[in-house]
Amino acid sequence: MSGIESIIREAMARGEFDNLPGAGKPIDLDAYFNTPEDVRAAYAILKNAGILPQEIELLQDIAALKEKLAAEKTEGEQSHLRKEIEKKQLEFNLLTERQQKERRSASK
Repeated sequence: MSGIESIIREAMARGEFDNLPGAGKPIDLDAYFNTPEDVRAAYAILKNAGILPQEIELLQDIAALKEKLAAEKTEGEQSHLRKEIEKKQLEFNLLTERQQKERRSASK
């Protein structure tokens, strides 16, 4: 076993991976794979620098709202959260659509 594997196993034994956000939930990677590979690489560089692009912030907001919606019991608040999710999703879609058009224009 390598040094990294033993560090991971020790952390698991201490419970450091217990109760992580989104634990036990499937990961939605559609938006990730719908993003062009070159853009994903740029996002990785920005992330390592501690800078998040607007699209990523929107995806994080959407995920957080979906978690709140799943936990919410009152119909009124569920309705409000659904509207917020739709608003953020529309904003994300418009932003990515504009970027795709700009890339197509630049490649002509």
